[in-house]
Amino acid sequence: MSNFHSLSRRSLRSGLAAGVLALALAGCATGPDFVRPAPAAPDDWTSWRSADDSLRMPVGGEQPLPERWWRAFGDPLLNRLQERALDASPDLRTAALRFAQARVQRNTVAAQQGPEVGVSGGVNRQRQSEYGAGTRMIDAIGVDDRATLAKILSEPFTLYQAGFDASWELDLWGRVRRSIEAADADVAGQAALLDLARLSLASDVAGNYFELRTTQRQIRLAREDIAALDDRLQLLAARVRGGVVHHLDLERQRAELAALKAQLPGLLAQEGASINQIALLLGETPGALRGELAAPAAEGGNAPPDLALGLPSEVALRRPDIRAAEARLHRATANIGVARAELYPSIRLGARFGLESYLSGEFADWGSRAWSVGPSLNLPLFDQGRRKSVVQLRELEQQEAAVNYHQTVLKAWQEIDDTLSAYAADRQQLRELEVRAEAAEQAWQLAQARYDGGATDFLAVLDARRGHLQARRDLVTAQGRLNNRFVTVNKVVGNG
Repeated sequence: MSNFHSLSRRSLRSGLAAGVLALALAGCATGPDFVRPAPAAPDDWTSWRSADDSLRMPVGGEQPLPERWWRAFGDPLLNRLQERALDASPDLRTAALRFAQARVQRNTVAAQQGPEVGVSGGVNRQRQSEYGAGTRMIDAIGVDDRATLAKILSEPFTLYQAGFDASWELDLWGRVRRSIEAADADVAGQAALLDLARLSLASDVAGNYFELRTTQRQIRLAREDIAALDDRLQLLAARVRGGVVHHLDLERQRAELAALKAQLPGLLAQEGASINQIALLLGETPGALRGELAAPAAEGGNAPPDLALGLPSEVALRRPDIRAAEARLHRATANIGVARAELYPSIRLGARFGLESYLSGEFADWGSRAWSVGPSLNLPLFDQGRRKSVVQLRELEQQEAAVNYHQTVLKAWQEIDDTLSAYAADRQQLRELEVRAEAAEQAWQLAQARYDGGATDFLAVLDARRGHLQARRDLVTAQGRLNNRFVTVNKVVGNG
């Protein structure tokens, strides 16, 4: 017992010495520390623009755009579709599962920080060879009756074993710490991609919804235009029969009516495709939303609100793709430390205690104990330069991630500039088309008044009505385009 206690004290002192060494080197982690990059951003919204000054629009405001920006349109059905999509979208669920996987992987890596403890036990029936390694000592000693002794030693017996073992790798060079840092960066990257999936989903639902409503309004106006042209054609046919108008004018009107009718099937197919696309985003089967979305909304709808994007630097920092690129750069930087730590020796502290006996009655006896304790060293000497090549590879990956981050920021500002310019252009176009539609309506009313007063024939009224319908069709297209542009603005600035 005294020998065991003295050995235990010496092992304990060795373990404490190794622990002190580990604590002394705890702050040492190989590889560069990650420094968060400051994304390039303009000082204000008047800078970094390529479009004409006439397309510059004010985007300031005390209150930023709300995260649920689609509520600004005041459409209850759109709001319900967005909520359902957030709950049931397959794409969003996939992104959420990837985020969950990254968190579990981080916990797996972090588990390397602590010791590993295991318990083992077993009962084995075994027999040794009469001429094996276990009986070689008989020949070395030179026993007279070798055969009898070898037979006794080779008789089958049962071996009882039980015990536990523990091991702990000292993180002297920060390999585990850098691995955890890389795993944390991966979690942050997956969180950014989850936000990107959520933002893309909201944008796709709103975009397809506005395309559907625009198509439905176009269908209604096309049918009104067809009815108006059909009325004009019947009136022309009557005048041709009376010899007032040449037959050529009638055929031209028939050709125009046929061309107008030819547009209707395509619009109907487009309506069905938009409904199906929304259903796909919500995880529904084709036709499941037909009843909800078949009835078109009122013409015009609510106009998009004024933009209030906040400071340019804040806009850049909240874009999910920029955050994901930063996380990839962080992970690549941490992986350099992991690779460099592999160049240095590793020390693992181990201990084992157990019981072992071939006699069942003596298994619990203190004399059946077996134990071991002490460190083990792994020192890499020669591996054909593999470890150094891995370090070089990780450094190149970090450089690639840095270039990708810079490119992502530049692309973000290019998309923002293009979208804001297009949004300003669409707003200006919409204002002019509203003036045109109002003028066309006035012309139609004047033509109707002249016809009622006998100053003109009904053809002038039909022509004015068709002109008004065409102006409304162009206005509806512009309104839908501006709504979709507002969706794109929120997407490119990472809102929501």
